[in-house]
Amino acid sequence: MDLNLKGKVAIITGASRGIGRAIAQKLSKEGMRLVLAARSAESLQEVAATCTSEVQTFPTDLRFETSPRQLIDFTLQRFGDIDLLVNNAGATKRGDFLHLTEEDWRDGFALKFFSTVRCSRAAWPHLVQSKGAIVNVVGVGGRTGSADFAIGGSVNAAILNLTKVLADRGMTDGVKVNAINPGYIVTDRLKSRIDLLSHANNISKDEAASKITLDLGIPRFGQPSEIATAVAFLASSASSYCQGAILDVDGGQTRTL
Repeated sequence: MDLNLKGKVAIITGASRGIGRAIAQKLSKEGMRLVLAARSAESLQEVAATCTSEVQTFPTDLRFETSPRQLIDFTLQRFGDIDLLVNNAGATKRGDFLHLTEEDWRDGFALKFFSTVRCSRAAWPHLVQSKGAIVNVVGVGGRTGSADFAIGGSVNAAILNLTKVLADRGMTDGVKVNAINPGYIVTDRLKSRIDLLSHANNISKDEAASKITLDLGIPRFGQPSEIATAVAFLASSASSYCQGAILDVDGGQTRTL
């Protein structure tokens, strides 16, 4: 299926590895011109080398208030337009609520939530002009609370609400805004969790992985490419009637309405 993305311009935050890397590769295959943002310049260059379309990299720490505006300005200088913003940056610290510090909370909101707010705000006028789209990559923790994911769940819930807010505004301005909730996807973060469980319980990594899927009630972990495919769909004309949609790509983990 032709997704009508060829030649359009996309910004992807958190693009240096995992889901962000897969999104970059997928959108590049669709012929989009890309600006990839993350903290590691070296990692961004490695991702860019795997892409087949024109790619620019913008190493930055999106926790800083001025960085999102600089990212948008950089994109306009290089490509003159913005058709898609993929807000994917941000990891939050897990842990017991009573042991999480003020700094842990500030850091969690600074990168994932406030970078989404600031990138969306800076890109909005240009997305209005191009009749473009925003896809927020969030997480199932925003829909189902978990004792060891207090910060992440709170941040994700806030971004899901923000998605609805921007989608409401987007109906007037002609900007399509939707979100994806990945479940347990095979990334470095998941591999670290499997390693920790393996060591803590003196079991093999395969046994630890099986325990996690069994506890979650899912048949398997997801692949980053599966999230990337969902992003491409929501970015494309094939999803023209999706506005404010929240797509759970989690293997059935989320069972609530």
